[in-house]
Amino acid sequence: MSTLVQERRSTSPLRAVKRFLRSPKGYLLLVLGLVTVVASLGEGVSRVEPNLLGAMLAAAVTDLAIVRKTRGVWIFPSGAILTGLIVALVLSPEEPLYAAIGTVVLAIASKYIFRTRWSNIFNPAAFGLVLAVFLFGSGESWWGSLADLPVIFVVVLMGAGLLVASHVNKVPLALTFLATYFALFTASAFLGDPSRVAEVFRSPDANAALFFAFFMLDDPPTCPVQYLDQVMYGIIVAVVSYAAYLTIGGEYYLLAGVLAGNAWEALRRADEQSSRAAGAA
Repeated sequence: MSTLVQERRSTSPLRAVKRFLRSPKGYLLLVLGLVTVVASLGEGVSRVEPNLLGAMLAAAVTDLAIVRKTRGVWIFPSGAILTGLIVALVLSPEEPLYAAIGTVVLAIASKYIFRTRWSNIFNPAAFGLVLAVFLFGSGESWWGSLADLPVIFVVVLMGAGLLVASHVNKVPLALTFLATYFALFTASAFLGDPSRVAEVFRSPDANAALFFAFFMLDDPPTCPVQYLDQVMYGIIVAVVSYAAYLTIGGEYYLLAGVLAGNAWEALRRADEQSSRAAGAA
């Protein structure tokens, strides 16, 4: 009888929720949810609500449908909800609902189209947001980075971001990216035309870089685990983002950087797997 009681307790809904909130996805949803509440109050709840709810719902339904069709099982689409939330926090609230929904559908689909044996290759939110620029002409305001709130809220954003990065053990990655990113733009300001890069150091661009580093760049399935690899990954993303800003302007330069980093990480993992297979043989 005691064993049966213990089994029931171990599978109770409350324990399941606690386990989920301790997981990387659950922890990120919790922290990012709190950031969303603060950002929504500053932006206007009625203004952001349609795309926010629409994106999260569309992402969940898309993921459920794909998994049911391909695996024949039902899952709780926590990763998809997180993707929908991030997409909504980056897209401008002025974008039509169909653009938000279309973006998350593309994002979720990319997880199953571009993948290796171990995980998806690209950060889904970043992939969908880049496609949205070309397919829907979507604009990005990064309102979830608290850019429209007083500057003191940068402390809130950084505190929440560091909590997430620490929980998923990606602090070296985030800090390396930020240090390299701002160092490159600082060098450009001193060695070239400061007005060309001045926006990077102001809101909303500076806030966007912080949000990107702490809530998108450290996506566990698509970034490295080892610290040395994290440092290299952060440098690559920063350099590509910097180069993209100077060539294509301030549209999706951060997203281009993370997609390049994702591709590098996928190649690094493939080479690592090949080396292990050769060694075993």
